[in-house]
Amino acid sequence: MATLDQKSPNVLLQSLCCRITGKSEAEVAHQFQYAVRVIGSNYAPTIERDEFLVSEKIKKELLKQRREADAALFSELHRKLQTQGILKHRWSVLYLLLSLSEDPRKPSSRVGNYGALFAQALPRDAHSTPFYCTRPQSLALSYGERAAGLSTSMGTSGISSLGVYTLNGPTPTPQSLLSAASTGQPLGSRLAWALPISSSPSSALAPHATRPLLGPPAPSTRVVRPRRDGDAGGEVTEAALVRDILYVFQGIDGKFIKMSAQDNCYKIDSKVVLCKSLRDMSSRLAELGWLHNKVRKYTDARSLDRAFGLVGQSFCASLHQELKEYYRLLSVLHSQLQVEDDQGVNLCTESSLTLRRLLVWMYDPKVRLKTLAALVDFCQGRKGGELASAVHAYGKTGDPQMRALVQHILSLVSHPILNFLYRWIYDGELEDTYHEFFVASDPNVKTDRLWHDKYSLRKSMIPSFITMDQARKVLLIGKSINFLHQVCHDRTPQSKIPPASKSADTPKDAAELLSDLEGAFQEKIDAAYFDTSKYLLDVLNRNYLLLEHLQAMRRYLLLGQGDFIRHLMDLLKPELARPATTLYQHNLTGILETAVRATNAQFDNAEILKRLDVRLLEVSPGDTGWDVFSLDYHVDGPIATVFTRECMGHYLRVFNFLWRAKRMEYTLTDIWKGQMCNAKLLKTMPELSGVLHQCHILASEMVHFIHQMQYYITFEVLECSWDELWNKVQQAQDLDHIIAAHDVFLDTIISRCLLDNNSRSLLNQLRAIFDQIIEFQSAQDSLYRSALEELSLRLQYEEKKQQREEEGQWGVTAEQEAEEKKRVQEFQETIPKMRSQLRILTHFYQSIVQQFLVLLMTSSDESLRFLSFRLDFNEHYRAREPRLRASLGATRGRRLSNI
Repeated sequence: MATLDQKSPNVLLQSLCCRITGKSEAEVAHQFQYAVRVIGSNYAPTIERDEFLVSEKIKKELLKQRREADAALFSELHRKLQTQGILKHRWSVLYLLLSLSEDPRKPSSRVGNYGALFAQALPRDAHSTPFYCTRPQSLALSYGERAAGLSTSMGTSGISSLGVYTLNGPTPTPQSLLSAASTGQPLGSRLAWALPISSSPSSALAPHATRPLLGPPAPSTRVVRPRRDGDAGGEVTEAALVRDILYVFQGIDGKFIKMSAQDNCYKIDSKVVLCKSLRDMSSRLAELGWLHNKVRKYTDARSLDRAFGLVGQSFCASLHQELKEYYRLLSVLHSQLQVEDDQGVNLCTESSLTLRRLLVWMYDPKVRLKTLAALVDFCQGRKGGELASAVHAYGKTGDPQMRALVQHILSLVSHPILNFLYRWIYDGELEDTYHEFFVASDPNVKTDRLWHDKYSLRKSMIPSFITMDQARKVLLIGKSINFLHQVCHDRTPQSKIPPASKSADTPKDAAELLSDLEGAFQEKIDAAYFDTSKYLLDVLNRNYLLLEHLQAMRRYLLLGQGDFIRHLMDLLKPELARPATTLYQHNLTGILETAVRATNAQFDNAEILKRLDVRLLEVSPGDTGWDVFSLDYHVDGPIATVFTRECMGHYLRVFNFLWRAKRMEYTLTDIWKGQMCNAKLLKTMPELSGVLHQCHILASEMVHFIHQMQYYITFEVLECSWDELWNKVQQAQDLDHIIAAHDVFLDTIISRCLLDNNSRSLLNQLRAIFDQIIEFQSAQDSLYRSALEELSLRLQYEEKKQQREEEGQWGVTAEQEAEEKKRVQEFQETIPKMRSQLRILTHFYQSIVQQFLVLLMTSSDESLRFLSFRLDFNEHYRAREPRLRASLGATRGRRLSNI
């Protein structure tokens, strides 16, 4: 056992102390105790281990010495060292080089003369490790060995449980403790002289000039430490309460002040004898422990929750950072208290720790902890952009310190969101594992619906410091990039689209952007939006002929190419007059190609003409070719994003309506031609004059109606809507503007062409009028066939009669004459039937037109109401229909009163 004791770490450490100082074991007791505390402490160093900051300090030192070439050489060598990966502790090497480069003749602003401090057994690092008064063999060197004894000794400050962060928020330490902050002196090092305890020149807290360089203090200067905890049966001293309060600040139950789970607060033991003033001050100070526990409980629970996401982890990191600064202050106070114990300072001195001094010094930390605790309550159940919105909303306060604290936290919280944003708007990549970003992606959506359905906004995740317009632009930028890559297969070189600006590499960059949301941040978003959208539209117009396809829709599906449509109707008339079941699509396609080659359509782009095709609709019983024929336009690839299936369905409906209206115009043209050609021929048949006059009148009514409808459809609907669409397309800044303008164009046409649900009754009446025109054509054709046949027979009779007379014979016999009279009489008997048929047809037509005019008069569309006046310009129908006698003003007033 003796051999093992000689090799124990404690014995070896004590031997090392003796070897360094050259003194006996009894004389190095203080140095040994301090070495044990240093080795066993797990308090993080006060100097931030940031390699970048140290390298920057070295370069600044070289620049101060006017060694610019050496600074550039150092920067290059440091960059190469970072790429090698040979050294694991580059920060330590750089810090050593920086320390060695300092002039020892100049007073150092950092911790100096460690040997003297070590000789006096004063702790140089702020910690709460107790002062052990035991033999070396009984001391525990490792933290694990000491953990079991925390219930009977002073606990750690809690700093060890925090990670090392490279970001420093505003410290909550009172200014009275940080008088040396301007010198850049680390907080843990300043504690030795921040709070003067003794005026003795041999004190460990003396200035640099009066502190001994090395060796233990003279025994005569040591003051025996009095008992601070008070007698067991007497009143508790203030010193004991101070020690308990320091425990409570860290969320650890003290000897007299413990956490009450029932009341959820720290309470002083009721058995403790204590005056009212000390009890009140202790209760007020104990609130910091409750606030600390609230914040710490939230961070401990959320730090392990991966589903909390990067924004949530950043929020926890910001809370950890604030707690870290809080722990630094506690370390100062712990060290101060321990120095008082080591030096034996009485409480009556002006420099000792008292509850009243703690109350003053802890005022600012208490305000900060209250802010953090309230922020933790406000952010419960939130994540991602919603969490950032909560933090941002909490920063709208008039307290500048509170606002600065929340702004610092917001800069950390918003850092992941801004990284998401920059990755999205510059690369089109969405790496949002925990659904924190306000742009959502649906992986189940196929490429053809990428623009419309794949990406959307999560409105709940839009941070309150980002406007809806900015969020829409952000969505469009990334969507445009993905559309270019996946749909257009365009891998844009970096020279075509401006390179990404500097992203929020650090929370400091994020804080700068947040401070100028309407300036630099808006400029970044606008620049990326305009550049990306402009390039996308250029690709669609240049490579995929978007505008040409749009014009092709107008020319072919909306019957804008007049010569082509007329020639196509002439070629299709024999085919479409047949029953629909006898049509073959390949025959109609051949006729379509013939019409293209024979008109100006042949000069269109081949890419457009090859997409033009014939489509046969579903056949119903009794349908003819006119009822099922339709033109079709094939769209695919990127242009299918603008001309979706829904849009092509609208185009098909509009084409069928326009085709039917065009057919009525074509039919009435044939009717008028028949009347003009047959009028002179039938002058020799005076008995038909009344019937023919009736036909002319009815045909004139129909021609007027169709001409007015065609004018309305062509000019007031199609041309006006197309002009608006074309202007919007020319001014469009992104693809969404084109899609929206195109949708408005189609909706306007559908509505004003009576194809929407609100105009169903009007459309039914209009179709009934079209049917009457077709029926009138059949009736007139039947009339002309009968009349021409009768005329032909009469001419043959007269010609035969004249021929016989020229031959010197009787023109006709009595039997032939009687037979001729009988035939003429039979024809004349059919005329009243024709007249009654036309009268019935006229009556039905006029009644339908009157009903159509009544519906137009009551329409909410002003252009339709004016159309009713053009259709009945001479008040022909108004005289027949009482409902049409109301003026426009009266109708409008009655409609408004009904509303």
